[in-house]
Amino acid sequence: MINIQNIVERLREIIDDDTLIQLKEELNSYHVADLADIFQELKPEERLQCFKLLDLEKAADLVEYLPPQMQVELLGDIDEEVASRIINKLPHDAAADVLGDMEEDESESYLDKLPHKFSEEVRELLTYNEDTAGGIMNPVVLTVNAGMSVQDVLNHIRTKAEEDNTELYYVYVVDKQNHLLGVLSLRKLLTSPVTMKVEDIMTSDIVKLHVDDYNDFIVDEFMKYQYNALPVVDLYNRLKGMITWDDVHDLFEEETTEEIYQSSGISTEAVDEDEILSGNLFNAVRARTPWLFITLIGEFLAVNVANHFNHTVAALPIVAIFMPLLAGLGGNIGTQSITLMVRGLSTGEVTLSSALHYILRESVVGLGIGTIFGILVALVTFGWQHNIDLGIVVGLAMVTNMTLATMIGTLAPFGLKAIKIDPAVACGPLIATAIDVIGLTIYFTLVSTFLVKTM
Repeated sequence: MINIQNIVERLREIIDDDTLIQLKEELNSYHVADLADIFQELKPEERLQCFKLLDLEKAADLVEYLPPQMQVELLGDIDEEVASRIINKLPHDAAADVLGDMEEDESESYLDKLPHKFSEEVRELLTYNEDTAGGIMNPVVLTVNAGMSVQDVLNHIRTKAEEDNTELYYVYVVDKQNHLLGVLSLRKLLTSPVTMKVEDIMTSDIVKLHVDDYNDFIVDEFMKYQYNALPVVDLYNRLKGMITWDDVHDLFEEETTEEIYQSSGISTEAVDEDEILSGNLFNAVRARTPWLFITLIGEFLAVNVANHFNHTVAALPIVAIFMPLLAGLGGNIGTQSITLMVRGLSTGEVTLSSALHYILRESVVGLGIGTIFGILVALVTFGWQHNIDLGIVVGLAMVTNMTLATMIGTLAPFGLKAIKIDPAVACGPLIATAIDVIGLTIYFTLVSTFLVKTM
């Protein structure tokens, strides 16, 4: 593994020495994946200087690895003709992504400069929702006719793949109207007699995507069938493009990141994910504030519960010191259940029809863990305060709180899913607050019933 910081320092020394030929050779010697990491460590002016020295092929490959904001900045800061040539070397779907992140007038300016065929294909991609199969597919697909022989197909591949820089995963069989009829794997082609007809060896039972299928469905289909690529068709079964496993890898990474953010109450709807961590400070604040306000309101309910039992705390002040202990463990075990259910619902491992099974199972798990921690807390409290009644009450509160927290944490995602609300968005902040309120209520009720009245 290369040391990025050492390379960055070396590049800065070369830049300071103003030896541009050496800098160009150094930059073009790195793999684009490493170069992308290097570029993110450079200052904007250093990054631009280095980008201008890259070969066009290298620059185009690098652009695919960079965050969207950096792509737009670099292309916008170089000569427009050079930027157009770089965009022209990108795969169609990558070019559409880059242009889609630009201002409309800037995007149109580049589209007008691109070769007509490439420009029209990219324009079509831009008409689709970016979160659908149509928005991420590559329209350049290798197609053949059912009546061709294996030898014809092999000859066709040699010619066409070189011309269009086509990704070779599968060969798709279409009719004259471009309707999808079948699919051929390269293995099947290479192992079949050269005189065999395509229609005799093609697979007609095709797993395919529709242009309007959303990202989560696309990821599920790839995870289920484990293909390297899937064709994309329109309403009339006309082949429009294909999506490859590397596109889906990016989707899966984006969805996982989004789920992590949303489960923490960070909004990714109004603010782009890249802006949250390293972008504009105002956008970072805007992404994190909304659910914190909701949490604030919920915690005021918890404060109100504590205030309602003010007489209990006044009569026995020692009970107040156990509030963070109960809230912390209840919140943590509830979050564990939420995470398990949200992830299970996302991957399809858990379904609404199996809700009762998982609610009961997690409740038993919560009861078991709660009992272990309840006994431990009771023993520690008794040894510390020398008060057996206090130890029993705190221990019992711990058992009850952790059991209910797992039950609520399991039930909530199913409930939200049933009413068409994304559990990943609402579960974390709302349920954590609910567990705090319920936990405090249970604790103070037990204290009031079994301790204060016996004093």
